[in-house]
Amino acid sequence: MTTDTRGSVLAPFAVRSFRFQWPADLATSWSFEMETLILGWFILVATDSVLLLTLFAALQYLGTLVAPAFGVAGDRAGARSVLCAMRAFYMVQAAALTGFLYFDALGPMPVFVIGALMGLVRPSDIAIRYSLVGETIPSGQLMGAMGISRTTSDSARVAGALAGAGMVAALGMAPAYTAVTALYAVSLLLTLCTARRVDEPDETGPDGAKPALTTPFRDLVEGFAYVWRTPHLLAAMTLALLVNFCAFPLMGGVLPYVAREVYGTDQAGLGYLAASFAFGALLGSLSLSANRRGIRPGRMMIIFTFGWFLMLVIFAWMDVLVLGMGALLLAGLCQTLALVPLSVMLIQTSGPRMRSRVLGLRMLAIYGLPMGLLASGPLIENFGFGATATGYGVFGLISTALILWRWRADVWRVDAPANT
Repeated sequence: MTTDTRGSVLAPFAVRSFRFQWPADLATSWSFEMETLILGWFILVATDSVLLLTLFAALQYLGTLVAPAFGVAGDRAGARSVLCAMRAFYMVQAAALTGFLYFDALGPMPVFVIGALMGLVRPSDIAIRYSLVGETIPSGQLMGAMGISRTTSDSARVAGALAGAGMVAALGMAPAYTAVTALYAVSLLLTLCTARRVDEPDETGPDGAKPALTTPFRDLVEGFAYVWRTPHLLAAMTLALLVNFCAFPLMGGVLPYVAREVYGTDQAGLGYLAASFAFGALLGSLSLSANRRGIRPGRMMIIFTFGWFLMLVIFAWMDVLVLGMGALLLAGLCQTLALVPLSVMLIQTSGPRMRSRVLGLRMLAIYGLPMGLLASGPLIENFGFGATATGYGVFGLISTALILWRWRADVWRVDAPANT
């Protein structure tokens, strides 16, 4: 007896490549979350400086400046090849940091150096994994597949945050980082089992001649021009830049400071706060994977961005841990319901030969996150977390309204490309 899974939540798993990619992405995401939490707390305790904490968090996104180059590589060599190289790099870097721990030589400087090296590559991981989904999943199943794919990072923020804090508390940093290295190794092996891209036949001109080969730089310039002349893509990139500058820094990068100074809690409390935001995001991913028909991506990304910034303003003035966790849960829900439709819209409305480049340029918007982090450190020291977070949230609400006004015809109308 055969079960038809085409309309089910698990339909993407009928594709062999996705059955390997999903656990590979899950292992990578767990490692990301564990080491971010472990090292962020280490920097805060070792230096007792919120400025250095925000600097370290900003280094994790250093690679956003070169993310378009990873997109070009994905279009030229295939997403699978690029993803395998990236995950091998993660494994080597984590093994190096584990060595420092076992030789009792770890200090703030090695953490900053290795964090900067990882930050050159890590921001592009999600773009390349989404590109691989776009290469291997039929268009009709793309929203469901993206929702399921997103659960790898969302669930990792729940389990990875709690596991990272728990393992360090129970076993110490060295065993915890050994586990991180092992997860990266598993991720690499599983990624090697995913499908290679099937290249389309070369196009020919009217006279039968093949077009001249392009250079990576020309491909990159072509990607920028493609987004610039496509209004709904430009609107999505602007919105992505906004949330990375205003929303993520105050709900992620400075969370260790908020846990200690606002809520007076320890590393376990930090894990609960991080897990709350991630659990809300996970609920959003599961909702999208189960209810993927009739979704208007352009409208959804605008509506739930408004909701996200509203929750940031509310979170700014919470001083009870349980209430803060509730605000973060709702913010995480809004985050997923805004950003997953945004990514699906980018994939569906970009040509196959431009997909990785567009997603690479989407990652360039993450450069707003380190900028927001670096600005938030001095502001928090001078005005406090509540006032700083409120200012970021209000600015985000006003800017989202301006984006809607500027590109209303391209992202809000039902018949707009962003909503088909």
